[in-house]
Amino acid sequence: MRHLLAIEGLHPPQIGQLLDLAESYVLLTRSGKTQRDLLRGRTLINLFFEDSTRTRTSFELAGKRLGADVINMSVSTSSVNKGETLLDTAATLNAMHCDLLVVRHGQSGAPNLLAQKVDAAVINAGDGTHEHPTQALLDALTIRRRKGRLEGLTVAICGDIAHSRVARSNIHLLSTMGSRVRVIGPPTLIPAEAGRLGVEVFHDMNAGLAGADIVMMLRLQRERMGGGSGGLVPSAREYFRFWGLDAAKLARTKPDALVMHPGPMNRGVEIDSAVADDPARSVIREQVEMGVAVRMAVLDTLARSGANG
Repeated sequence: MRHLLAIEGLHPPQIGQLLDLAESYVLLTRSGKTQRDLLRGRTLINLFFEDSTRTRTSFELAGKRLGADVINMSVSTSSVNKGETLLDTAATLNAMHCDLLVVRHGQSGAPNLLAQKVDAAVINAGDGTHEHPTQALLDALTIRRRKGRLEGLTVAICGDIAHSRVARSNIHLLSTMGSRVRVIGPPTLIPAEAGRLGVEVFHDMNAGLAGADIVMMLRLQRERMGGGSGGLVPSAREYFRFWGLDAAKLARTKPDALVMHPGPMNRGVEIDSAVADDPARSVIREQVEMGVAVRMAVLDTLARSGANG
């Protein structure tokens, strides 16, 4: 594996190996130990064209725990904001001889383009509405640790499917690993190609949640809806009434169903606080912990691949 640009195209053994390695890093981190020598002398650059405190900090922690030199490039104050093109940026990064490059960009395909132009191993930390592979991996690790498996589970992904790279990566991963995936949301927020991805489509929350093992809620991404969200979704109050997760809707799932959310959460819009904070059902905080372990596993795997010479 030279880069990690998408989940689509990965095979079950590759996904399983990443999850197994991440599992070992969960145990290592919880024991208070690190592997500071693994990436010693390597440089990791976090290049974020979109804000994301959670993901960037997670990659920063992962890199430092493995001993890498970590640099966060603030794009809002960089040459990119002054008109430098993505290819100019690639040339600059090559001159810096970085080994690992974590990229988040508002345009789908930007990390892929950079991967063709830089010598570093590139990790996609979210591009447009395309994919967010490490989020799907950490979600899968969270599920597997709690349920013991991914195969045969029914996973309901609810909300703004159309604008969600998290949903796309999860659909690819969970389907590949043998889960049954449902997507639930208003017709305006379910992409036309959803059916072709091999998922079941529901517009009624109660029907879609019936018998589910996992409920994965998504944030309304109003910033990606273009020209305001008025035509795509009703008011926040109406949205919550029909597609927000509360105790009554959660009762439709299996008694031991888990509640997930990639964050940041809009409480009272897509999820009720009582459900989000329920220690028996919610694994939202656990997802954050798994994120660091998964990103350590990805950095480790790419560094070992010899992609960086």
